Amino acid sequence: MTEPEYAEIEGRALLLYDGVCALCNGVVQFLLKHDRQERLRYAPLQSALGHEILGRFGIHSFPDGVMLLTDALRPQERLYQRSDAVAASLKLLAPPWRLLGRLVTLVPRPLREFGYGVIARLRYRIFGRYDTCPLPPLDQRRKLLGVYE
Repeated sequence: MTEPEYAEIEGRALLLYDGVCALCNGVVQFLLKHDRQERLRYAPLQSALGHEILGRFGIHSFPDGVMLLTDALRPQERLYQRSDAVAASLKLLAPPWRLLGRLVTLVPRPLREFGYGVIARLRYRIFGRYDTCPLPPLDQRRKLLGVYE
């Protein structure tokens, strides 16, 4: 992790996502648009930063979904996975999205995980995939870490 990356994520939430997945990139664009308090930063799972963060939690294979690291690089940091990561990400946004995140957590985890798993398995077929991780617009690019032009 580089010093600028460290400074950008310390104490914030870092969303790790599949950088070539069109659905995942759409989720990142949604979060970028609605994160008015700039609580989130983003990094592709395929990036060196993504591998480093996952390795710190003992995850050495490519996960099939998003992960959210909250309170990054602090003793209380926590890694949310799959549907928990989606709900926790929404809770970081302003209303009404925060409420939606709370509602998602009311759905029993086995049911949430089943639905998440179906979408994760079909995401490339339904939404497509990119050859490389697309870059967000210039004004939002500083929030995307682990990708170098």
